[in-house]
Amino acid sequence: MSRAICSTNVLVEGVVGPATVFYLINSGKILHIEPSVLLPEDRLLATFDVNPGHFRDVSPLVIMPGLVDAHVHLNEPGRTEWEGFDTGTRAAAAGGVTTVIDMPLNAIPPTTTVANFNLKIDAARGKTWVDVGFWGGIVPSNLEDLVPLIRMGVRGFKGFMIDSGVDEFPAITPAYIKKAMKKVKGYQTMLMFHAEMQPHKSHQPPVLVDETGGRTPVLVPNERHALFSIDAALSDDESDTLSYSTENGFLMGPNIDDLELGVSASFISRAPKPVVQLLSTQKPDKDYIKAQRTPRLESNLTEAQLTALAKSPYLQASEPQFGKLSRLANPNHDSEEVANYQSPLAKPLDFDSEKFLQNLDEPLKMAQQEDHDLDGVDPTLYASFLASRPDNFETTAIAEIIDCSLRNPQVPLHIVHLATHEAVPLIKAAKAKGLPITAETCFHYLSLTAEKISNCHTHFKCCPPIRTDSNRKLLWSALRSGVITTVVSDHSPCTPDLKGLEKGDFFSAWGGISSVGFGLPILFTEGQKLSPPVTLAEISTWCSWNTARQVGLSHKKGKIAVGYDADLLIFDPQVKYVVQNDQTYFKNKLTAYDGLEFQGKVVETIVRGNAVFSLLRGHIDRPVGRLILEPRA
Repeated sequence: MSRAICSTNVLVEGVVGPATVFYLINSGKILHIEPSVLLPEDRLLATFDVNPGHFRDVSPLVIMPGLVDAHVHLNEPGRTEWEGFDTGTRAAAAGGVTTVIDMPLNAIPPTTTVANFNLKIDAARGKTWVDVGFWGGIVPSNLEDLVPLIRMGVRGFKGFMIDSGVDEFPAITPAYIKKAMKKVKGYQTMLMFHAEMQPHKSHQPPVLVDETGGRTPVLVPNERHALFSIDAALSDDESDTLSYSTENGFLMGPNIDDLELGVSASFISRAPKPVVQLLSTQKPDKDYIKAQRTPRLESNLTEAQLTALAKSPYLQASEPQFGKLSRLANPNHDSEEVANYQSPLAKPLDFDSEKFLQNLDEPLKMAQQEDHDLDGVDPTLYASFLASRPDNFETTAIAEIIDCSLRNPQVPLHIVHLATHEAVPLIKAAKAKGLPITAETCFHYLSLTAEKISNCHTHFKCCPPIRTDSNRKLLWSALRSGVITTVVSDHSPCTPDLKGLEKGDFFSAWGGISSVGFGLPILFTEGQKLSPPVTLAEISTWCSWNTARQVGLSHKKGKIAVGYDADLLIFDPQVKYVVQNDQTYFKNKLTAYDGLEFQGKVVETIVRGNAVFSLLRGHIDRPVGRLILEPRA
């Protein structure tokens, strides 16, 4: 038995046109695609065993491949008050997302060991409204878990190059990344990174320790941790990739401008030398360089305050390390278990110190105790928060990722949630070299801007931060030119109290934008403002096909083709509507898109032939999503 659905507008192989799609009821696989709109009496329907009640014509609505959202935090088990498999995948289904890939944090425990992954699988069974795959995590203690997790079906691994803000998911260093790459070399997998690093001499994420019994912790480089001993010498196969030339003095600071990299050149004198060599071989893109000379966000901050905000160790973590909300988000934050956990957490090792616990104040207050240039900084201004996470946090980390790839170019690497245009020349150079490096950006970086974020509106906080409108436009250019290849939600919810809306302190508030299921209307709405306007074929490439390739599912998901899963969405590009918090399917009804008008709405979502959501009927009576546990193809 089969079903058939047709329209005058079906997106097949990058072209929108008339088609009828046949798919098997039992397997949910696409059986045949007829390049025309069939009539109910057409004999071909009987040939493929389609009963009259199993045939639909939805013209002129658009039938597209279901979206594959490769970056979603569902937070189960452990932090299900933030989200969960049930509510998170309900929201995905309502927005045409047919597959989500769950991130290894902020669940407790994270997906970093086989035992933890089994807990995750048990928590997910029977709760998913769409198909769900899983990323594993890289933390300082799980090198030996990586290969077993690959065999269990994780799509790849994510690590943080800066403190994640949750105690159970510590940051890793470039030296540790190289060790992980050696461990997974030869396996079908991918390593991904939250690419932010506070620039400093050793390029190691800092650790705060109360070594001297002083009033507050002090900054200590990570190489002093036993977990991060740097290899004395590189292996022979690594050293072959590290040759570089000093001809024409391009490694010297005064000549960096000769590379014509625009704003990106500001960090090159501190970048790994092989990366500088790589950049020196690239032909400058003068149009891009001219375009990126754009003003920063206007504010009343002094130059001294801007510098102090960017260098403070108390403000560098991707989520607040100190203060009331940080302790609420980390249930074991003050426990002896965390105190004795030898990891590069940017927190003191002596958690039993009463003297230190008395100083667990709000992040900016702690920073002000150490640097009086921060006196007078207003934590309720978005400009203050943005200044604490400048573009060079991202370019510094991405330079280190490229350096890792130069040493071991066999392992695919991926940069998650790219937010700065300044990294585009770096990624472009890496791709030109043939390095297996890809990058994604997010719906919020392509639609929201720093200029429009009001004081105290902490529900717009995320890391990396939403930057200026000129930056947003350059990200669109990088996406349309193929430097950035995928767009994802980075759906990262939490409870409203963690946003600290009543106080409006951006430094103490928890970050994250809730947006799974909003992607198609966001990109379509913003894309119509560009010249030429963005097409549905482009959006499908970024959010279905390329994301399916990224997660190792391009043999069965990401496009409408014979033999593929019948993962479809039906889209009405003419409908306009306003997002309202109380009408979302998230567990916590809070999103940065509340009150914004979108053009285009998902009318129906079909997962492997099952109509899991429609505007008329809502969700079906039970979840039919499957867990994707097969190893990568």
